[in-house]
Amino acid sequence: MFNLSKRIGIDLGTANSLVYLAGSGIVLNEPTVVAVTTDDNRVLAVGNEAKEMLGRTPGNILASRPMRDGVIADYVITEAMIRYFLDKVCGPSRLFKPEVMVCAPAGVTSVEKRAILDATLSAGAKVAFLIDEPLAAAIGAKIPIANPSGNMIVDIGGGTTEAAVICLGGVVVHNSVRVGGNKIDEAIQNYVRKKHNLIIGERMAEEVKIKIGSATPLRQDSGGQGKMEVRGRDSFSGLPRTVEINSDEVTEAISDVTQKIVGAAKGVLEQIPPELASDIIDKGIVMSGGTSLLRNLDKLLTDSLGVPAALAENPLFCVALGTGMALENLDIYKRSVSKR
Repeated sequence: MFNLSKRIGIDLGTANSLVYLAGSGIVLNEPTVVAVTTDDNRVLAVGNEAKEMLGRTPGNILASRPMRDGVIADYVITEAMIRYFLDKVCGPSRLFKPEVMVCAPAGVTSVEKRAILDATLSAGAKVAFLIDEPLAAAIGAKIPIANPSGNMIVDIGGGTTEAAVICLGGVVVHNSVRVGGNKIDEAIQNYVRKKHNLIIGERMAEEVKIKIGSATPLRQDSGGQGKMEVRGRDSFSGLPRTVEINSDEVTEAISDVTQKIVGAAKGVLEQIPPELASDIIDKGIVMSGGTSLLRNLDKLLTDSLGVPAALAENPLFCVALGTGMALENLDIYKRSVSKR
């Protein structure tokens, strides 16, 4: 029978949300930020437009991130955001409700899973499906998950790091730490405040991470240290000021966070059966998620674990692509998906 309702996969990330439309691929990639009015809770802007407002809003507007550590922190705003995505992809007047699949971190509780499914149905979905994030990332990274050999994926997003070993279409062992790109930004903010007495914003910290951030110290022969001017407010005088920081300072600032990411992967390797351990030594670890793009993070994982780690083809899009592929081939992946 011909299915008239659209099939949509949503990667609800802590930092960015991506929307996959069956037959078209990824059609939307926007920051997970919503701006609402404080007096009547009306949604003013979502995504890019709302991100521009972060840290710059007047008293009656609040720009916030409704997802914290990969799970829903504000149910009402998350529902409004999912509705906005569905309206943007399907049009506001929907004759047929879409079938929607959302992904969630593997370590979330059944209550948190239900909250995501309920928010999706309230936002206008006909059926809501839920898939584990590491599984979706593995499908999107083109790992043959149905084979009887083990594959390891480390998905490092904005709010969580998920490490999992997948075999025969399911997650065998997983470990999740609520640490990711946002914690790296926070660590940079704290370091600049302590060392240079300068208060910088979230967006400035993110810029530092992207431009000169590195998980291991940069060698002089590889182009040496990167330097960057950082603008903020002096914590003593309260006046605007600029300081210059280099990539080695950033490496030092974020070392606690990167060690926790390594710890998540280590926790999985310590739990797996020996048969799967030999598969992973052969194949290595696949890294996905936006934060896996941090310079030299693959090198840090390889050196710390003794297992080669490499980036997936499109690390930022793996989870969204995998969610979409699972939705398009539901009969193959139905064992791995929960439905509401």
